[in-house]
Amino acid sequence: MRDIRVDINGDIGESFGEYTLGDDENLAAVLSSANVACGFHAGDPRVMRKTVEICRQKNVSVGAHVGYPDLAGFGRRNMHCTPDEVYENCLYQISALAGFCRSAGIPLAHVKAHGALYNQAAGELALALAIAQAAFDFDPKLILLGLAGSLFEEASGIVGVKFASEVFADRAYQDDGSLVPRSSPGSVFH
Repeated sequence: MRDIRVDINGDIGESFGEYTLGDDENLAAVLSSANVACGFHAGDPRVMRKTVEICRQKNVSVGAHVGYPDLAGFGRRNMHCTPDEVYENCLYQISALAGFCRSAGIPLAHVKAHGALYNQAAGELALALAIAQAAFDFDPKLILLGLAGSLFEEASGIVGVKFASEVFADRAYQDDGSLVPRSSPGSVFH
């Protein structure tokens, strides 16, 4: 018999400065793993530290939620970054969150791209490879989370980083398995 496990994963730590977004304490209570914003699309050092501590207290596995440097657009605007820029930005964000994990005495477990970076990399192998390589270079034991059936899985195999496919319970899918763009009606289930 095959061991099948379901990880309930969510995005937290998206507040920054004077802006409070979401209810991290209560959401973390129902998660088994969390994608913590690393300051590029959301979050800031104070919020990252607090969010890692919440995860530690609630026994929630922590992952780096890496994104484009697009705080004003919440990381949802496509950017034209080279694979090298994506690699460097991701490695930087992973390293920053890992520092807070280390100080809290918990491991960093995974990496997941956010928003536009996630969607672009799901369909562009060079970007998926850059993210996978950043995760592997930081720590070969990290897991890369990505859209089931996307190029994240292929990139993970090429680089040698572990891969976990994910599905979204609150999102609509297109016929090719990609997410319906948020700009389309019915893309998010409420």
